Amino acid sequence: MKYDPAKHHRCSIRLKGYDYSSPGFYFITICVQNRQCLFGEIIDEKMILSDAGKMVEKWYFELGNKYTNVKCREHIVMPDHFHCIIEIMVTVTDAHDGDAHDGDAHEGTSLRGRPGDNFGKTPYGPDNKKSNASLFDMMDWFKTMTTNEYIRGVKNKNWPRFQKRLWQLRYWDRIIRNENDYFRISNYIGDNPANWNNDKLND
Repeated sequence: MKYDPAKHHRCSIRLKGYDYSSPGFYFITICVQNRQCLFGEIIDEKMILSDAGKMVEKWYFELGNKYTNVKCREHIVMPDHFHCIIEIMVTVTDAHDGDAHDGDAHEGTSLRGRPGDNFGKTPYGPDNKKSNASLFDMMDWFKTMTTNEYIRGVKNKNWPRFQKRLWQLRYWDRIIRNENDYFRISNYIGDNPANWNNDKLND
């Protein structure tokens, strides 16, 4: 099925019973509350980040420092929303158990984590780094850190005020199921500024 940005950003395809701490690649979209344009502007089809936008980008890369099994992949901070691909990597515990779960794999889903895996999660690693966290934990932390710093920016740097909360309560996720899916979504992220005027999110 052809990737449809409007469709796949408007609703979550979160799978019931799926373990969102499973190794795999995840496409995330988070929108600013009430779609305020707080993070910069599009000029000549390029995203020009404001200081607030640079702050959001900074905290995105901090996810990889906070969570020991995470890699921050392609991303784009847009004026009123944020796209990224997060990779949850195989942990030592999962690597030891990998052969036992081969029967759960689905054809054509080489980049997808397996549902139902529980890794005997350890809440915190060395130096308060968190390990084996779920996608929800990561997004909650990211929203908290960016919101707190944005509030400081409002007080100390005259950043525009947001309405009630910085981010919408929900975020949109998609499990990236194979290599073609990954490259299609990666290209969509990279093309976001050029498509700003036609983006279904920008209405």
